[in-house]
Amino acid sequence: MAGHSQFKNIMFRKGAQDKKRSKLFTKLQKEITVAVKMGSADVASNPRLRSAIAEAKSNNMPKDNIERAIKKAQSVGVGDNYEEIRYEGYAQGGVAVIVEALTDNRNRTASEVRSCFTKLGGSLGENGSVNFMFERFGFITFSHEELDFDKIFEIAIEVGAEDVIEEEESFLILSKPDDLHTVANSLVEKLAKEYTSASLGWRPKMDITVEDEKQASSVLKLIEALEDLDDVQKVFSNFDIAEDILERIG
Repeated sequence: MAGHSQFKNIMFRKGAQDKKRSKLFTKLQKEITVAVKMGSADVASNPRLRSAIAEAKSNNMPKDNIERAIKKAQSVGVGDNYEEIRYEGYAQGGVAVIVEALTDNRNRTASEVRSCFTKLGGSLGENGSVNFMFERFGFITFSHEELDFDKIFEIAIEVGAEDVIEEEESFLILSKPDDLHTVANSLVEKLAKEYTSASLGWRPKMDITVEDEKQASSVLKLIEALEDLDDVQKVFSNFDIAEDILERIG
């Protein structure tokens, strides 16, 4: 749920593993709830729900938790007042940050997000203040298992994808935003393999490399703090950092 590491949107989380796991599951359940409310509980006819379930499974959420989230979402009034909000701002070093949230209280979320930026030397701006530095894409991931780059690249381009990026443990397929679910479903059919996630996101047109160690540390802490907020689903940035600096402050 924390964006895409291949674009160096580096996110650290503090605390015990069980606490992190619980927080992640809560965010995944919220996405399932919204997906059902905006569509239906039928995975076949609701691509957003299918994507939410795939991401939940890839994060080892138990099947019972997923089923409970779907059932709860079908209850009258549950999740009806969730709304999607985007925040944009700058971290130290001129790093641009986009925050995507799901909230039932706009004032609370705005206050918490603004507080993170302020405390960690950033500034929260208006919508449109940084997104011109990014491009909107559909992101689809498949695990490396039983796949090779040449095969998946050929099929991905054939079904209308924009690009394929090989990561450490997965392949990332980029699509135009409107083509996300069409491309994802075509890939599933042709590869005979389910994707691990499929969602919309932001890819920076150019990374900002922060050379100052203190500033780099502040940027990492800001991204971490934002990711730790209950209402925040994803954080994207154009942050780049030298490996030697990351080792020292990590």
